[in-house]
Amino acid sequence: MDVIQVDINCDAGEGIADEKRIFPFINSCSIACGGHAGNLSTMTNSVELALENNLKIGAHPSYPDKDNFGRVSMKLSSKNLQISILHQLKNLETVLGAKGVKLHHIKAHGALYNDMAKDTAIAAVYLTAITEYKNSAFLYVPYKSVVANMALEQGFKIKYEAFADRNYNDDLSLVSRKNKNSLILEPENVLSHVLQIAKNKTVVTVEGNKQKLIANTFCVHGDTINALKIVSYIRQMIPNHNTPN
Repeated sequence: MDVIQVDINCDAGEGIADEKRIFPFINSCSIACGGHAGNLSTMTNSVELALENNLKIGAHPSYPDKDNFGRVSMKLSSKNLQISILHQLKNLETVLGAKGVKLHHIKAHGALYNDMAKDTAIAAVYLTAITEYKNSAFLYVPYKSVVANMALEQGFKIKYEAFADRNYNDDLSLVSRKNKNSLILEPENVLSHVLQIAKNKTVVTVEGNKQKLIANTFCVHGDTINALKIVSYIRQMIPNHNTPN
């Protein structure tokens, strides 16, 4: 019987009090670095906690919009968006450098993540902003997205990401948070959702159809109400086999 390995990642440094309890159950974290949330203190605390739990550490850049937690699209010039993204990464790198740690991955947050999944112009701005990390860090990106395809063409290293606690539409976009069925909150249902993707490389959409979906890592949002219950239940049912980089 094949051993199922599930790599779990979680967003961090966003003011979620349960991180100390969540981190022992995950493999990597993406730390908010000043765009939608985060400052020097929260980044330092998250990095120290990640190191205590032997986690792979990534940056979680966003549109510079703390008022809306980075969940609203912004119209910025290409230059200003590039400057903002790179500035956020350098914020985290300052903390990592002080600890002697290298950045493992980069994962955009919220509206920026969703926009670059379908918008060629925004994806191009994002990849230009992080060009210097092409050979050193992975990009966490959605399967079959615009940014994933462009990143591969440009020689970036990527890991396909799926969301353990979110429902999908037929086009592989996430169901809007405005809809009641956007989130998957019951741990048993999350596990079923994850195993469907991990084992069969398909996802059952809200329309009831199966669509191909490949995932190397699964995100559980730290601000999901049942985040701790979800990650602990997944690890109870699927032990951590120390998934490779």
